[in-house]
Amino acid sequence: MVGLPEQHRIQQKASGGELVIQVAGDYHEHSAPPHGPAESTVADDAGTAPTGGPGRPIGEWEPHDLEVHPAGPGRTGLGPGTSVRPVLPGYVARAHDAVLADAVRNAAAGRSGLVVLVGSSSTGKTRACWEAVQPLAELGWRLWHPFDPTRAQAALDDLHRVGPRTVVWLNEAQHYLGDRAVGEQIAAAIHRLLVSRERGPVLVLGTLWPEYHQQYTALPAPGAEDLHSRVRELLSGRTLSVPDAFDTQALAAATALARDGDRLLEDALTRARSHGKLTQDLAGALELLNRYRHASPAAKALLEAAMDARRLGVGLHLPQAFLTEAAPDYLTDTDYDQLTDDWIEQAFSELAEPVHGKQAPLRRTIPRPPRRPPTPSNDADTAAPLPAGPVLRLADYLEQHGRTTRTWLCPPASFWHAAHTRIAHPDDLENLAQAAEKRHRLQWAHHLRHRAADHGSTNSLVRLAELRAEAGDEEGAEALARQAFDYGDIDVLVDLARLWVGAGDQEGAERLFQQAADYGDTTALVDLARLWVGAGDQEGAERLFQQAADHGDTTALVDLARLRAEAGDQEGGEALARQAADRSNTIAMVNLAHLRVRAGDQEGAERLFQQAADHGNTYALVNLAELRVRAGDQEGAERLLQQAADHGNTVAMFDLAHLRVRAGDQEGGEALARQAADRGDTDGLVDLARLRAGAGDQEGAERLLQQAADHGNTDALVDLAGLRVGAGDQEGAEALARQAADHGTLTDMYSLNKLWPYGLDPDGAPTPPWQ
Repeated sequence: MVGLPEQHRIQQKASGGELVIQVAGDYHEHSAPPHGPAESTVADDAGTAPTGGPGRPIGEWEPHDLEVHPAGPGRTGLGPGTSVRPVLPGYVARAHDAVLADAVRNAAAGRSGLVVLVGSSSTGKTRACWEAVQPLAELGWRLWHPFDPTRAQAALDDLHRVGPRTVVWLNEAQHYLGDRAVGEQIAAAIHRLLVSRERGPVLVLGTLWPEYHQQYTALPAPGAEDLHSRVRELLSGRTLSVPDAFDTQALAAATALARDGDRLLEDALTRARSHGKLTQDLAGALELLNRYRHASPAAKALLEAAMDARRLGVGLHLPQAFLTEAAPDYLTDTDYDQLTDDWIEQAFSELAEPVHGKQAPLRRTIPRPPRRPPTPSNDADTAAPLPAGPVLRLADYLEQHGRTTRTWLCPPASFWHAAHTRIAHPDDLENLAQAAEKRHRLQWAHHLRHRAADHGSTNSLVRLAELRAEAGDEEGAEALARQAFDYGDIDVLVDLARLWVGAGDQEGAERLFQQAADYGDTTALVDLARLWVGAGDQEGAERLFQQAADHGDTTALVDLARLRAEAGDQEGGEALARQAADRSNTIAMVNLAHLRVRAGDQEGAERLFQQAADHGNTYALVNLAELRVRAGDQEGAERLLQQAADHGNTVAMFDLAHLRVRAGDQEGGEALARQAADRGDTDGLVDLARLRAGAGDQEGAERLLQQAADHGNTDALVDLAGLRVGAGDQEGAEALARQAADHGTLTDMYSLNKLWPYGLDPDGAPTPPWQ
């Protein structure tokens, strides 16, 4: 096994003093050891082995127990009676390994840190973490991998017990940080661990797929609930991208190892040299894909049902009974008629066959039963039950392949029926209800949500309460919300209070906000303060905002800053805005800058936007660029937008694309829009397409809309259908309209008005109100 390059090992032993780690364009906040002077050396730390706390010495771990993908079987010993277990190919260090090595050096020198590797499935994230911690093994460090009874519960229960010189292993960190119930608490506990001097040094290593990283770090829409605020703050400046493919230099290094006798690398390079996806090949990705493509019709139907279940929110453990009942409608009539009596056994047996001793497309697994009593707020009868009968797990690579290739496809009726009859976990049922609702399978959404509520899903109860409230049934809505509250969901009081605000019931809303605030919910204090602002009680509102801010709610500081500024206390407003920015919330500065713009104070607005940008808010750069455009400084605006784009801000890419197009650089504008689309934001392609259509360039508009659609933008289908109608292609427009409906795009009156006359009648969609 090949570990870190030799130069990294030497640097770890020779380094000392202050070291700042740069990760993905940002810096760690710890520039000095949390305990002891900066001159602490590796030798000093190595003198005492860590004691106590969860985990065991790194040297006692096997990499496969930490979910490093095996690459093939190999003999671990010599002579008869020796065991055979999977072995790892030689390790090729890439750019991200140097950053990980810095984090390890920092930890060895006494400075705690967190690094989360972000990359697609099977790109080598977990293996990189394993290789990185080997120098800490030599220093006697421990490693803790929380997973029992569930990953999230284990982390929440024992993070407070983690002691010095421990690596906290959060592979597939979405199972910790994305947990619906406790993800935010886990993020807070990790932050406390990192900044506690007496508990350091520790090193927290995690991995994430890009879609989860984007979900956790995206700012919520105005007025929407911020579900991942603590996770977003924790990840800020602490993520590290892992590329999908090896570059030329890495492939050359792999070739050298293969030439020196590494048979696994030699074999993989025969297939992966052209595209560079070496780690995926080693993990069996290509063979898994071939197995899927050449599977029997029944086996392929089971795989596609599993892919759809995972992409629509069902957990890792898929009940075999669910997949069996879901599969039939994935088959053509011919294939269905040819099924034998034992098709189920044959298909599952086919999919359980491993790929070169590494992974099976669909393997049987055993979920760990919960070993802790229910919390006092939960009824034992409503605890999430274990699936009845065998459960299966879809191979990671096939799961991600399904998310990519089946984005446009809506599951057939047998899928929804099986979900309703065979899925029992409340979170799975609620996720499926949301998916059915988006795809206009409204009756299935209704039944799935009620089943989820029966199994204790507080989110389903909240949604049902919202529907009751929207129908004018305040009593029924509050009864459902109280039921969710009894299950431990304090936030439901805030959700219901906001519904009362929308319904004009000020008194009822205040009562619920106050009850939630009494339980320690600072967002309720903020909402209540906003109500008092609307009622003219400025003094009472400020008092509540200050109370929430004293409990660490930076949103309260944002509101308080705006109130002070609107009351004429510009200096006090800016001071509060700076406090919020110092706590990683720069929205206050941006808000104050907009107030300055409206007041005609261009210079003051630019200064505040610049301060927000200096605190890392790239949207402030976009706003600053807009001011430069208004002032006629095209060159200055482009420079600012380019700066924001370089930090990954896709809105800046779009604005820059528009500037290029207006300047006559059509090709440059489209290139920027495509660059943003490659980063997951395709709205710019749609905007450029509309410009092309307005200029009469039908062909160019269609090309851009198709690119957006290929990247998963279902709104582009609506515009593309409209263009097809204008061109007289009724059949093509109808096909696109149905495709859009299957993905929940037609949710607004404009889209329905635009496309219903062209034959759209999606299953389960409501009758248009104008008919």
